[in-house]
Formats: sequence, structure tokens, C-alpha cells
Amino acid sequence: MTQRVIEMPNLGVGTFRLEGDTAYNSVKMALDVGFRHIDTAQIYGNEEQVGQAIKDSNIPRSEIFLTTKVWNNKLNKTDFIASVEKSLEKLQVDSVDLLLIHWPAPSNDEPMSEYLTELLKAKQLGLTKHIGVSNFTIANLNEAMQTLDSREIFTNQVEVHPYLTNTKLRAFCAQHGIHVTAYMPFVVGKVLKDETILDIANKHNASPAQIVIAWENANDMTTIPSSTKRKNLEDNFNDHVKLDDEDIARIDGLDCGDRQATPDFAPQWDQ
Repeated sequence: MTQRVIEMPNLGVGTFRLEGDTAYNSVKMALDVGFRHIDTAQIYGNEEQVGQAIKDSNIPRSEIFLTTKVWNNKLNKTDFIASVEKSLEKLQVDSVDLLLIHWPAPSNDEPMSEYLTELLKAKQLGLTKHIGVSNFTIANLNEAMQTLDSREIFTNQVEVHPYLTNTKLRAFCAQHGIHVTAYMPFVVGKVLKDETILDIANKHNASPAQIVIAWENANDMTTIPSSTKRKNLEDNFNDHVKLDDEDIARIDGLDCGDRQATPDFAPQWDQ
């Protein structure tokens, strides 16, 4: 199946674990550097700061691609839409560009058909332009496609990096035209110290972060690294690196299943 054109910038800035002024300053700096894709979530507790940073940037809303995610305790027909409206209020916007189910893990075991129906309703109500999922496995996606046409699933946001290439899931997504957004690309900084990454960075006169981002992009993924330092944001935003086939193969070879996101409610991951 042909991959559809994705209008969200292939590089965004994540806000996981960023709170208060730290979240505000990170987003404000990122927008100043040139980022136009911001990712947040209800559970991050920083939607208000993200919204204020966007407002204070004076960048037209139409130029920013904004994503948020619905948390597990809102995945039901009673709370779902109200929670999205609350997120929009905090973000100070009329709608987001992308609304995701954060985890396929409803707090009260509501059926997926219930919360995906609500997700589609949010789009129909104009609360979001696009809808998608996060942390969905192949089994989860197969179940989701019983409720949603695969063309409605704008992206599956999952953990992908050189230490967890998630090849099987990515191939399934490609087969069904579902774009992959990769989070935690730097493995909490671990991969930036990897000898192979450092060697390839030296070859291209680039930083390790630029190499990892180039690898994500070479594999047709969007990625959303986060940083609280302007220098790192500027570094991440510089996309001059173009990897060759040998570079990509060497990085692919680093896969060791080093998964970072493993909450007790996580699905049974694809191997």
C-alpha cells in the first residue's frame, strides 16, 4: 500500500517529563529555533504551559502542528469528549491537529470499539483535524481496524530508536498506510554515547543526535525528541545529514530490544 503524504513536520519536539516553567521554556525555545510540531498529552500535566508558549510565540496557529493524547481513565463515552474539550481549553486552541489514544489500556476495561468511536466523534465535532493511536501493537491495530478504516489512523506513535528498531510493527504499519511517529529516539541519552553512532557522526561531521534523527527520517518516520537546552534544540533542528546505505545498515544492527516505556498496563509487545 502506498504511504500517504504526511503533512505534519517529520521532526517535532516532545514534552514528556517536562513540567511547569521547564515545559514552557522548552516549547518557547523550540518554536523560536524553528520547530513547528509540538507533542504533548493529558497525562504530562503540561498542556497549559504548552498552550501558553504557543500563544506567547506569536506564531500563527495555522503554522503549528499540535498533538495531544487522551489518557487511560478517559477512554469511555462518558468522559472522552469532555476531556478533549478540557485539553483544548488548557492549550488555548479551538482544535488540535492530531488527537491520539495514548495507550490501548482503558482504566475500566472499556472495549476498544467504544473509545475509538469517541475518537472519531472528536474529529467529526471538529475538535481535531486528524486522529491516531500510540503504543499500539500489530494485534491492537488489527482490532482497531475493525472500528476505524486504516485511512483514518493518521499515525501510530511508538518507541523506535537504534536500540529498538520495532521492524515488524513498522512493516505492518507501512503495509496498511499508517505512518509511524517514533518517540524516545535517543534512548534517554544512551544511544548518543554509542561507539557506532559516534563513528558515523564523525564521518558526517555531525552530532550523534543528528545521526539518530537522520536514521529515523531515512526510515520514513517522524520523530519527536525533547530537550530543555537551546543548543540541543538547534542541533536537533539542523537536518543537513544524509546517511548512506552502509550507515543505515550499521545503525539497524544496533537493535537489542532495549525498550524504555514499559508501564504495567503496556500491551504484549511485538517481538
